[in-house]
Amino acid sequence: MNFEHISVLLEETVSELNIKSNGVYVDGTLGGAGHAYEVCKRLGDSGRFVGIDQDEAAIITGRTRLQEFGDKVSIIRSNYSHMKQVLNDLGIEKVDGIVLDLGVSSYQLDTVERGFTYKEDAPLDMRMDNRQEITAKDIVNGYSEMELFRIIRDYGEDKFAKNIAKHIVRMRQEKEITTTYELNEAIKAAIPMKVRKNTGHPSKKTFQAIRIELNRELEVLNNTLQDMIEVLNPGGRICIITFHSLEDRIVKSIFRKNENPCTCPPGFPVCMCGEKSKGKVITRKPILPSDIEIQANRRSKSAKLRVFEKTAVKMDMP
Repeated sequence: MNFEHISVLLEETVSELNIKSNGVYVDGTLGGAGHAYEVCKRLGDSGRFVGIDQDEAAIITGRTRLQEFGDKVSIIRSNYSHMKQVLNDLGIEKVDGIVLDLGVSSYQLDTVERGFTYKEDAPLDMRMDNRQEITAKDIVNGYSEMELFRIIRDYGEDKFAKNIAKHIVRMRQEKEITTTYELNEAIKAAIPMKVRKNTGHPSKKTFQAIRIELNRELEVLNNTLQDMIEVLNPGGRICIITFHSLEDRIVKSIFRKNENPCTCPPGFPVCMCGEKSKGKVITRKPILPSDIEIQANRRSKSAKLRVFEKTAVKMDMP
């Protein structure tokens, strides 16, 4: 059960963390431990690393891959939404850096029986945490046509969302949809042939939408990012790699709000709301993978790295 995954924007992310040898660092999406390994390599004896992932395979791989770093590493199976609690349980109040590499991993896509990919026939699963009871099959067969339309429109950004939802409901009235290929058939029937010829795989956006809904990916990111900024030490950084516009929009918006939280009307001579900046956005524009990286790993093409730094403590002048 080896979690093979090529870490995207590896050098850029590790560089932007500004790692201190005695610092405390967290990877909230441990995956194949690629980013984690590079962080741990730079830590001294008093440094500390916490790896969090909800996927059992990632935990097993992380423990093996990071074994050489001994007691300075703690690996916890959990969703990064519980990061604050995980750190409390470990007796850690503040950290110097956080990494999130969002979305689905190469390992999850390539492990056919996980049901993430539309390219192979498999049970409709898509759970990032197999302890979760609800699967993609439950969404496809249990959501109303309006609910399916909403998630395919909002999370898949597919202009044929209404028709796809209608075809899914029509197909499941005949027989429960249980496999990825059965779902493919419903989606294919909903999209005109001339459109299918000139675009990528017709199922890509719908599969993305169902996966995001099932694993609450955007909800978790939106609800947790503020907490992660709060647990940073002054001068600490958070580096987030996103893979589609919806994730990137959330990260960009929350980073900006923390840099400039003032709610006073523009033109007010003095700030009256009392909101103070939590830090600064390091990446005015996101860091993108190089052409060389994209050639080596096609899945890196849509990756964007954004970085936020917590405000350093100002020393009072004597």
